[in-house]
Amino acid sequence: MNDLLVKNCLLSQNQDPQDILIKGGVIKDIASKITVDEIASIDADFHFVSPPFVDSHFHMDATLSYGLPRVNESGTLLEGIKLWGELKPNLTADAIKERALKFCKWAIARGTLAIRSHVDVSGENLIGVEALLDVRETMKDFIDIQLVAFPQDGLLRANCLSNLEAALDMGVDVVGGIPHFERTMEEGHESIRILCEIAEKRGLLTDLHCDETDDPMSRHVEKLALETTRLGLKGRVAGSHLTSMHSIDNYYFTKLISLLVEADLNIIANPLINITIQGRQDNYPKRRGLTRIPEQINAGLKVAFGHDCVMDPWYPLGSHDMLEVAHMALHCCHMTGIDEMISCFDAVTTNAASILHLDKYGIDNGSNGDLVVLQCKDSIEAIRLKPARLFVVRRGKVISSTKPIKYEINLGSKTEREDLLFKG
Repeated sequence: MNDLLVKNCLLSQNQDPQDILIKGGVIKDIASKITVDEIASIDADFHFVSPPFVDSHFHMDATLSYGLPRVNESGTLLEGIKLWGELKPNLTADAIKERALKFCKWAIARGTLAIRSHVDVSGENLIGVEALLDVRETMKDFIDIQLVAFPQDGLLRANCLSNLEAALDMGVDVVGGIPHFERTMEEGHESIRILCEIAEKRGLLTDLHCDETDDPMSRHVEKLALETTRLGLKGRVAGSHLTSMHSIDNYYFTKLISLLVEADLNIIANPLINITIQGRQDNYPKRRGLTRIPEQINAGLKVAFGHDCVMDPWYPLGSHDMLEVAHMALHCCHMTGIDEMISCFDAVTTNAASILHLDKYGIDNGSNGDLVVLQCKDSIEAIRLKPARLFVVRRGKVISSTKPIKYEINLGSKTEREDLLFKG
């Protein structure tokens, strides 16, 4: 039985410490003091306890391939795509699996227990799909992996519709696309229509890379909103990146945001990668391509953040810390109000879980016994410190742990220990 008592948990800023009882892998009780005989227990020691982090946008087939076959020196999206194209002919299923499994361990250590990963279906074969389906099965007891059939080189441009449908037949979960990488705006729109109709026919979720460009005339998201509404897919479709939105004028944005609200379109931004890749052709002023997150949240849209890349052809850094993602968004979007900072935390937890349609997610009675004990006092401090994940619990079992971090500071007369927590 996956039974565990987690004691002395801080669940919110204003709540007294709570105990969490997990029985059979499910949260059965949350109360100020719970006494249960003969059950394993851990002590949160008055630290913040969060539901697991959720990465709503990643590319697991490319992760940890940095330097293969060479490094992306320009840092651009297009050079990254070119590098990936050079690497694909030499990929093996075993190499993809080895890197992906190593990455999964990094994710778990950082408290991420659910990931939506895009997998390229535009090559001559589907070894990436085969490899990640295997990884999904291998890791299912430890981390939820949701796979997206992603035509990296364009659905029509690469003529890979049959590959995409085959991947879905093999068990891939979500319909993906990249309309702005098609040859023309018209073909981009056509790819959106085709992909959304496939999703509607199969009853699947949809997540399209959309308008990942500095071009203010890249306007595929309005077509995505139209098809979402036309086909009755509201709440089941996500637009990822949407970076052209930082370049459009305010008049057009006012029209566009109403279309997105009408479609109940989910938004997935990727702050680390969007800030790194976009604006590379600018001199000064230099644009920093992150979609209009505060405005989308204020309009009532559901916004989540993804990590997107870790050490691959597009991004040379990363350890898969979703708090680093939230930290970047907070700064780049000027989201330093209390509610705004909390919304950034929600974007890597509850909102992301909702967009992925995760079942029984959260810290509530009846939810899965999944949680993370963070060495901090609340969600805002979590973003500030990006603290140690003291315990990571999956279905009532501790699957990762580390000791609290305290720094020994010697000022000459005595040695003090400091944990950087704010005691105000």
